[in-house]
Amino acid sequence: MIPPAFAYHRPASVSEATALLADLGEDARPLAGGHSLIPMMKLRLASPEHLVDLAGIASLKGISQDGNDIVIGAMTTQHELIASDLVANKIPILRETALLIADPQVRYMGTVGGNVANGDPGNDLPAVMMCLDATYQLTGRGERRVPARQFYRSAYVTALAPHEILTAVRIPVPPAGHGAAYEKLKRKVGDYATAAAAVVLTLTGGTVASCSIGLTNVADTPLWAEEAGRLIVGSNLDGASVKRAVAAAEAITSPAVDTRGPAEYRTKMAGVMLARALERARQRAR
Repeated sequence: MIPPAFAYHRPASVSEATALLADLGEDARPLAGGHSLIPMMKLRLASPEHLVDLAGIASLKGISQDGNDIVIGAMTTQHELIASDLVANKIPILRETALLIADPQVRYMGTVGGNVANGDPGNDLPAVMMCLDATYQLTGRGERRVPARQFYRSAYVTALAPHEILTAVRIPVPPAGHGAAYEKLKRKVGDYATAAAAVVLTLTGGTVASCSIGLTNVADTPLWAEEAGRLIVGSNLDGASVKRAVAAAEAITSPAVDTRGPAEYRTKMAGVMLARALERARQRAR
């Protein structure tokens, strides 16, 4: 389908973009890579009268280290994330996850900021950002930082105010020797996850010292499975401990019933993906 008519704006700075969004109000939407918003417009699930394209704002691109944080500009593409040696060396789960997003054509245009800010429960990066305890930098009339774990309210509803844009993601570098993995079940290349799980953990003498778990597309928001991670800490990832953690993770899911399968199946697949991610993270931890 053809999207409804809209006015197009291409600001050159963050201040110009936020001023436009404030002036135009609820009739305006920021545009990043467009891979979520444009399909919604074609399906008439969104019909903004104004699109504020962020592609012309050079300050929104780039990956750098600031102290113990990796800072990723919102308009950094998923392809650039994959190509970053800094990301590969410091937070390899981000590269692993980005490689599972859609296909190369999408990743050349799709942005990190668009993926995490849209509030689509099927997007891959949000659960990983929650797992990593990332913080989102939001800019509007001022600047504020919101933890990823507090950002998602419901499907497509986030902590972003109408006049704000997400300008950067700050991620604390996991400890040296950590292990991490993202396991994703999907019907075909390019599809959203039927269910997916992210794990970041550390080991001390074979015992889990810390563990964080995120789940993708098994609720109306990405999930941080705090209790499941707590159950793993202090264990050696024995079968009984993993089983308890899987049960705790499954208990917080409420997946939609769609062409990816019934809710019961998707819940169980979340547990399967978690068990696989725990094992791969264990193998990678040093």
